[in-house]
Amino acid sequence: MPTALKILVAGGFGVGKTTMIGSVSEVPPLETEEYMTQASLGIDDLAGTPDKATTTVAMDFGRITLDPQHVLYLFGTPGQERFWFMWDDLSYGALGAVVLADPRRLADSFASVDFFEQRRIPFAIGVNCFFGRRDCTAEEVGAALNLRSPAPVIMCDVRRRNSSKRVLLALLESAKSLAVR
Repeated sequence: MPTALKILVAGGFGVGKTTMIGSVSEVPPLETEEYMTQASLGIDDLAGTPDKATTTVAMDFGRITLDPQHVLYLFGTPGQERFWFMWDDLSYGALGAVVLADPRRLADSFASVDFFEQRRIPFAIGVNCFFGRRDCTAEEVGAALNLRSPAPVIMCDVRRRNSSKRVLLALLESAKSLAVR
């Protein structure tokens, strides 16, 4: 049996977690996407995401076979605060996490960064450059997030497989270097 490696994909509402998992998974990803309804008005903040019609209500799941001995399982967390109670269970046994950030709404990343820093789970920041826009640098994002942990910050477009892979590889390299310290 191959060794299972678990990585979380976390971040604020509408940053591209489901899209990232879908772009790299070798199997059709499990998604718990539901259409947003009138019931979420006033609860879910749609600022910055005017075209968003669905949301993850539990988790997303994907798989990448690294080699015959290692399989990477990706678990996407729900982004809305009302579903954060699930994060502790999802993070159990995780090798690390990707925190996706929308550079137009960096404040939405603070809770995710705090979650992983408090639990000492290695993470990487994937700055999802929506519509190809790069209005800031990785260094500027890292400074704005005031990272207390050594976390790589990678500019990416999660719609693109190779871009998402670069973020995952940066996380794996960072987790590996932290483990040998």
